[in-house]
Amino acid sequence: MNLILWRHAEAEDTASSDLARQLTSRGRKQAQAGAKWLRARLDDDTVILVSPATRTVQTVEALTDQYRVVREIAPDASASDVLGAVGWPDGIAPTVVVVGHQPTLGHTAARLIGKSGDSWSIKKGGIWWIESRTRGTDMEVEATLRAAISPDLI
Repeated sequence: MNLILWRHAEAEDTASSDLARQLTSRGRKQAQAGAKWLRARLDDDTVILVSPATRTVQTVEALTDQYRVVREIAPDASASDVLGAVGWPDGIAPTVVVVGHQPTLGHTAARLIGKSGDSWSIKKGGIWWIESRTRGTDMEVEATLRAAISPDLI
């Protein structure tokens, strides 16, 4: 499976609640850049899972209106929550995009690629594309990094 971790774009610092924080004008530009990059690479059967936070919904809406809001990947979710929601390593679809938050996405990337409990920094609007593959006679599942890109490089 292909697992794409897309951190929400830049959001305002304060709002009535954390879930209500909206994208800034810079964040909207970041979301558009990330969406353009993804649009050229995603298949039609891609499943997109989004945190219930306003800033994640606004980020994904730059790409599509076809997504599922998943409470299990809200702010402060765990890497295990994300991996359970996407069905890693076999996947609920061949490609799953998760639009979420730090440090959860950084924990997920570190767990899969680095096999560690660390949290790696994923910039706002950043996209990390991780692929599962089976290797060796023991059929061990590995995670490989296909791409890591920040919106200022698109």
